Amino acid sequence: MPSYAMAIDLDRCMGCRACMEACKVENNTPEAAFWMYVFRFEEGAYPDVNVSFLPRPCQHCDNPPCVKVCPVGARYKQEDGLVLSDFDRCIGCRYCEVACPYGVNYFNWKHPEENYYLDWDDPELEEVTGGAVPPYANPDLGQPHGTEGRNVAGGGNTKGVTEKCTFCVQRLEKGLLPACVANCPVSVFAFGDLDDPGSAVSTAVAGRPHFSLLEEAGTKPRVFYLGENPISRESKQLEEVRKRA
Repeated sequence: MPSYAMAIDLDRCMGCRACMEACKVENNTPEAAFWMYVFRFEEGAYPDVNVSFLPRPCQHCDNPPCVKVCPVGARYKQEDGLVLSDFDRCIGCRYCEVACPYGVNYFNWKHPEENYYLDWDDPELEEVTGGAVPPYANPDLGQPHGTEGRNVAGGGNTKGVTEKCTFCVQRLEKGLLPACVANCPVSVFAFGDLDDPGSAVSTAVAGRPHFSLLEEAGTKPRVFYLGENPISRESKQLEEVRKRA
């Protein structure tokens, strides 16, 4: 069985946010819910300004606090490394949302039909699009997925549950890469089996220094970042400002 992990090259990321768009289209996430989010960091003062970006999916931790606090076993970790939510078991207590130090969880407040961005049957919309509109439903979502065959894929299909990045479990089962990885125009992401030394993620991690987010939290993330940590750099700059004040 594979041991899935992701490496993110911060030196390559240009902040286009194609990964965010690809995630929303593939997983049909509700409005204002971003399972993949790209943070922007600005340093310096005009005209000497440095801008950097940091994509943040779910970290799929090996020691996930969200799994520990779930009272009904809806949030669980598979042997392949994926941390998933069973929407049929979730009671919407949101303990996982509070426990996660990365802010990756989103509570779904609406029924599926209320989560669509547009009413595709609106006659005024049809006048503009000529009937050529994108689908709002992915047929792979709402089906049994994962090693245990649970309802874990996609977003917005169940009201009152907590949702998050799944590394596109429905795509992995077809031998495809997660949507964010497949659609990045500058190859920021490397994904694959961490136990395979020849995989893309293993090669990326072995070839360069890397770090994980909030290592001090002891969550043991399966997302590794290549390049300088902009959060640590920003913290050091703030500390220098405080010392001069």
